[in-house]
Amino acid sequence: VDLHGCTKLTSVGTGAFAGCPSLTSIVLPDSLTQIGAGAFTMCSSLTSVVLPDSLMQIDDGAFTMCSSLTSIVLPDSLAQVGVQSFRECTSLTSVVLRDSLTQLGDAAFQKCTSLTSVVLPDSLTMLGESAFGCTSLTSVVLPDSLTQVGRLAFGDCTSLTSVVMPVNITQLGVSAFQNCTSLMSVVLPNSLTQLGYGAFGGCTSLTSVVLPNSLTQVGMGAFGDCTSLMSVVLPDSVTGIGKWAFLRCSSLISVILPDSATLGD
Repeated sequence: VDLHGCTKLTSVGTGAFAGCPSLTSIVLPDSLTQIGAGAFTMCSSLTSVVLPDSLMQIDDGAFTMCSSLTSIVLPDSLAQVGVQSFRECTSLTSVVLRDSLTQLGDAAFQKCTSLTSVVLPDSLTMLGESAFGCTSLTSVVLPDSLTQVGRLAFGDCTSLTSVVMPVNITQLGVSAFQNCTSLMSVVLPNSLTQLGYGAFGGCTSLTSVVLPNSLTQVGMGAFGDCTSLMSVVLPDSVTGIGKWAFLRCSSLISVILPDSATLGD
């Protein structure tokens, strides 16, 4: 479908092309500012889409389950990617996110099982719940603009081996990196004050972790089932350690606790 000549078209409506299994490509006009919710959901043969520089918003589920889509370049004009916008685009291998982007919605790229790497732009301030969950994702660089990583943001990214944390992050959400079974080490920045419930739970390859002097709370089950973790040094700033924080860490032989810490039940 070529809509390039539709110069007065500003929006593709909700579900406009949903469930069109024979649609292979779409060219959108330069006048377009919005792609509606579910506009191209379940277009299982769609392999390419050209997004115009005028586009400002991609609504919830716009390209969900476009299982043949291999790559996507988001335009400089785009500020927000909606909830589940590209969820279960199982052939998607690369994504280019522009510096205009400030928010990635919940589950935006969840279950994109072929996605191997992603660079998040310096403009990004919020990473939604379950934003990724991509079993082939091997590395990620989190921008310094990011202050919070949402619940399960990288949960079940089983191929993820390294993470570069932003210097300004204050909180890692509940189960943010849960079951990242290939993650071997992580350095947490000095801005971090709180580790959420199960933040690194089930990271079975994690052997070491450096906790910053800014950290005050280690959440329940934060490192539960990290079966390769051998040693932990908790900084003097820590005042609370949640229950099951190091549950079933069967290789753990050394823990240094600060005098200030209160242990969970």
